[in-house]
Amino acid sequence: FLSLNSTYISFPILDFTSLYLIFVILIFIATMKKNASPLSSEHSMSVTSPLLDLEKESEISSGEGSQNRVIELEDEEKDEYSINDSPIEQVRLTVPITDDPFQPALTFRTWILGLASCVLLAFVNQFLGYKTNPLKITSVSAQIITLPLGKLMVSTLPTKPIQVPFTDLSFSLNPGPFSLKEHVLITIFASSGSSGVYAINIITIVKAFYHRSINPVAAYMLALSTQMLGYGWAGIFRRFLVDSPYMWWPENLVQVSLFRAFHEKEKRPKGGTSRLQFFFVVFVASFAYYILPGYFFQAISTVSFVCLIWKDSITAQQIGSGMKGLGIGSFGLDWNTVAGFLGSPLAVPGFAIINLMAGFLLYMYVLIPIAYWNNLYDAKMFPLISSHTFDSTGAIYNVTRILNTKTFDIDMESYNSYSKIYMSVTFAFQYGLSFAALTATISHVVLFHGEMILNMWKKTASSLKKLGDVHTRIMKKNYEQVPEWWFVSILILMVLMALVACEGFGKQLQLPWWGILLSLAIALVFTLPIGVIEATTNIRTGLNVIAELVIGFIYPGKPLANVAFKTYGHISMVQALAFLGDFKLGHYMKIPPKSMFIVQLVGTVVSSSVHFGTAWWLLTSIENICDESLLPKGSPWTCPGDDVFYNASIIWGVVGPKRMFTKDGIYPGMNWFFLIGLLAPVPVWLLSIKFPNQKWIQLINFPIIIGGASSIPPVRSVNYITWGIVGIFFNLYVYRKFKAWWARHTYILSAGLDAGVAFMGLVLYFALQSYGIFGPTWWGLEADHCPLATCPTAPGIHAEGCPVP
Repeated sequence: FLSLNSTYISFPILDFTSLYLIFVILIFIATMKKNASPLSSEHSMSVTSPLLDLEKESEISSGEGSQNRVIELEDEEKDEYSINDSPIEQVRLTVPITDDPFQPALTFRTWILGLASCVLLAFVNQFLGYKTNPLKITSVSAQIITLPLGKLMVSTLPTKPIQVPFTDLSFSLNPGPFSLKEHVLITIFASSGSSGVYAINIITIVKAFYHRSINPVAAYMLALSTQMLGYGWAGIFRRFLVDSPYMWWPENLVQVSLFRAFHEKEKRPKGGTSRLQFFFVVFVASFAYYILPGYFFQAISTVSFVCLIWKDSITAQQIGSGMKGLGIGSFGLDWNTVAGFLGSPLAVPGFAIINLMAGFLLYMYVLIPIAYWNNLYDAKMFPLISSHTFDSTGAIYNVTRILNTKTFDIDMESYNSYSKIYMSVTFAFQYGLSFAALTATISHVVLFHGEMILNMWKKTASSLKKLGDVHTRIMKKNYEQVPEWWFVSILILMVLMALVACEGFGKQLQLPWWGILLSLAIALVFTLPIGVIEATTNIRTGLNVIAELVIGFIYPGKPLANVAFKTYGHISMVQALAFLGDFKLGHYMKIPPKSMFIVQLVGTVVSSSVHFGTAWWLLTSIENICDESLLPKGSPWTCPGDDVFYNASIIWGVVGPKRMFTKDGIYPGMNWFFLIGLLAPVPVWLLSIKFPNQKWIQLINFPIIIGGASSIPPVRSVNYITWGIVGIFFNLYVYRKFKAWWARHTYILSAGLDAGVAFMGLVLYFALQSYGIFGPTWWGLEADHCPLATCPTAPGIHAEGCPVP
């Protein structure tokens, strides 16, 4: 890798012909696998199945178990999966094989509490998102609060049916006890509201940073279409990512456990606690504890012993800093440090944790030290870890010096007289890993899952019977499925809306019609492979980098076109996977699919509308919003997230990848990562065929190994270290040694820890931090204590607060 900076590539992204030929060969090999491997297709194609014991075993009950079934399957339908519940052991231990199709779901209570949660979370999150210290309120808050509210409505609302005028229809305000299915749908409403609308970033930078006007109708159509396009991909791929039992969406099991704890009646074990009691014990403990790392003693969020010992050494602090360095000897005593960036490790399968940590260790303790201390890409001129861009003197890159403000294009004379763009070595390799993770995802899914996907695409009766499980059969027996034309209709309507938003209104967004179609084609290609990885590992690869790269090469010098292209490509995939994950949750909780679809659809429209309305109100009513130089001193409306988005639009849209990742820039060698990622899964796949009895080989997952570390920055070393330790302890050690305890408590523990931190975060923000009160001034208020870790080490380069090398 040390010679990468001298390797120039004539094509922007390697030789596309060679990549295409390699990919075609991989597809051909994958289709021949059935004849080459003695493994059955469903087992050999699953990255999770070698980890699991698929022998028939009795259910480890955490409630009533299967004895209280409401719906019994016919004897002739009871095959191996009916007995085992599911081929995935974690699912068997968590998800009940029960259903009551007569339990109320989409009720008056669902609409009132769900829409209220959606509107409130959308407004508050968008309002707080522009502040200097933004706060995101998640749906877990609504999930907990709406439980007593639902029960209050049961005790106060009238039960008499209400007749709809001029029809034979009637409905009840109070159809009985507050049900689990109502609670699930309310939480889906809340989740729609708490999720941000990515396109709002475009609207913000147009109005507040570029100071250009944008038609509000075009802006609203942009926001709504980007959020809704994912329904089309969800409809296309739901048979692969929802109906298949091997696509088990591990994160959903946390929600399943919490809903069951809230709603299932359970006798408290002698000398122990019920699951609901256990949740509230953990919740209260987490809530009370978080005031220390969240306010009084923030230093325990990241403890870096090396920095405390060697206070004057730049190298020692680069090695020991958990926030700004390699993190050797660092750790955190804060659940937010563990789960804040990477999500709860308790919801990630053990094999995925091992793969991700292997990638982190190789990247952070082999590749980065070799590259940095050999001064690859002049790495010593810049901090070891930074997401900023720099000029040739080591200073922060001043994008205003190269931007023609009248045309919003690059001023080449100014650019040539100023500097090329430089990045920290970790930021540069982050792009390389992102390139490799995408090609590795396609290669891995084609090789390890290709035959199963092909079987399901053919949708023969035999393949569906082989790939279905008890939950799929219950859902298909008890409920009408969502018709395909519902998804197709939304897809067509949203594509038309996107075309009108970009091509109409004076082409204010700069993106031509072919750019929209190309971005959607990229999303269509990548949704399935990325979805397979997420549905089996709880880890997702993003499309934002590849989208910026593609449009930056094809249509350079157009910053708004660049961010619009990225949004349509990346967010339509993200939304599709969010919808599919919700569908899988509904699959586990036996929610009528049409009710789930309606709630998702209405929730997305309402959330998009409220986010847009709130943002437009703030952008048009607060003078100089987002401009720190013109805002009154102490004003909170600094828009930190939008500032990063704006700079990305300059780098990728104005400067463009051609001046970064070809011979015209500093980093042409990063393009080799496309080929590295494409070929990396092939040896593992060949070994799995050669040694079919060595199940551990199939657990090697290069999309996770490569992509896991690509989040540095903004994720830091200490986040990976603490996340890995906690995850390995619970999902390998406890899972194997104390399986009954793990099955009963682990996901509840995860939910309780998350909820406690979330609620204390709300209390701290609204009671103290929103008034500028950030805790006592003392040594323990500063995390990490490694101020020299960001210092350059190249001779002659000086940064403020750093000793001269």
